[in-house]
Amino acid sequence: MKIWEGRFEKKMDKLAEDFSRSFSFDKRLFKYEIRQSIAQIMMLKGCKVIPAKDANKVIQGLKEILREGAERLNKNSEDIHTAIENRLIKKIGKIGGALPTARSRNDQVVTDLRMYLKEEIEKIENKILGLQEVFLNLAEENIDIIMPGFTHFQPAQPVLLSHYLLAYFNMFQRDLERYIESYKRCDVLPLGSGALAGVTFPIDREYLAKELGFSKTSSNSIDAVGERDFVIEFISTSSILMMHLSRLCEELVIFSTNRFNFLEIDEAFSTGSSIMPQKKNPDLAEIIRGKTGRVYGNLMGILTVMKGLPLSYNRDLQEDKEGLFDTVDTVRDCLGVLAKMLSKVKFNQERMLQSCQEGFLNATDAADYLVRKGVPFRLAHKIVGKLVVYCLKKDKRLEELSLSEFKRFSPHFAQDIKEKIRIESCISSRKSSGGTAWEQVRREIRKCRKSISLNSKYQSPNAKK
Repeated sequence: MKIWEGRFEKKMDKLAEDFSRSFSFDKRLFKYEIRQSIAQIMMLKGCKVIPAKDANKVIQGLKEILREGAERLNKNSEDIHTAIENRLIKKIGKIGGALPTARSRNDQVVTDLRMYLKEEIEKIENKILGLQEVFLNLAEENIDIIMPGFTHFQPAQPVLLSHYLLAYFNMFQRDLERYIESYKRCDVLPLGSGALAGVTFPIDREYLAKELGFSKTSSNSIDAVGERDFVIEFISTSSILMMHLSRLCEELVIFSTNRFNFLEIDEAFSTGSSIMPQKKNPDLAEIIRGKTGRVYGNLMGILTVMKGLPLSYNRDLQEDKEGLFDTVDTVRDCLGVLAKMLSKVKFNQERMLQSCQEGFLNATDAADYLVRKGVPFRLAHKIVGKLVVYCLKKDKRLEELSLSEFKRFSPHFAQDIKEKIRIESCISSRKSSGGTAWEQVRREIRKCRKSISLNSKYQSPNAKK
């Protein structure tokens, strides 16, 4: 039965009916629709819009449908709202038709969607915190490992592996903050807006907001049913997160190759080749990297849906859900897999240190040495550049040069230059705030631990890990 069929004399074309049906994907909103409906009927009962006896009967029927689950609903229903309403009428009779009183599918669906997304954001926030915990543990466990840092993907300067890991911690911290802001945008109750102009019944929207866990109610009924900014913002935030995950996975793939051999991904998170028996492939990292594209696509999809819509509600908005649901699933799955995979990664300390001794990563420190002796930096830069050319011709590293060889390029070099350009010295000398010196990284780890603790306290007690 169509809830709107009274206006029509003809039955809907079967092809058109199948094309417009959304039950196959909006059934995910089942429990939110039931919760919303119970709150609505309780509110109408309190406002004396519906007799208490009828309201109690409707509420009891809704609770029974909730216990039965979405599987008992008619799969050929137009949408989840119609399916529940028809099921209710079948269970308790015509009084079930009181269910849509003082609301429209327009404000129903956006309320369900906001309730759903608030809950999912809390789950994602907790997964981000779990991933950050993994990074902190790895940073603490590998505090002594030195690796080459890169710019333009060329070896640049030595850094602590822990410092490198905390760079991703910081990325995910920004992601977490964006999700916290995104949650706030979801936390507005549109129920009571009706189709677009509000409702004629004396309703209590503040009661509904409290009952359904919203911090405030929408202030404009036209905007409330026709906007999907909160969906766009969530997918946008998720796109940035996926970009960070993809960058990380790109480095996991590269650094696990034989050419680098900086790390080893555990066999439990690797696959083999169907034809080459020697292969051990980082497929999970590659899959996460690949899934980033689908989240980007979901963002472009919803932006395109919204870009030409006149106020207020339009059926185009049915297209807001599949991309949103897919983004939620993708982000949640990627965070879970990546956290577990990273916790098993093994780092090759010897190879990383060896790489630091290739490519003149201590050249900047040699230039800084001259600056401390009174040489202007631009001149010091030029002197050390000539030193590097000399080393390349002689097939030597800077630290292998004799003092007399150093002095050929500047009289300011003294015996202590050898100590100043040791890789370990290059690390320990970078004591500026946010730098890679051991003392700074240890301080940053403590700061990050405190951050996780504070963010964990922020999480809703109802959030599920």
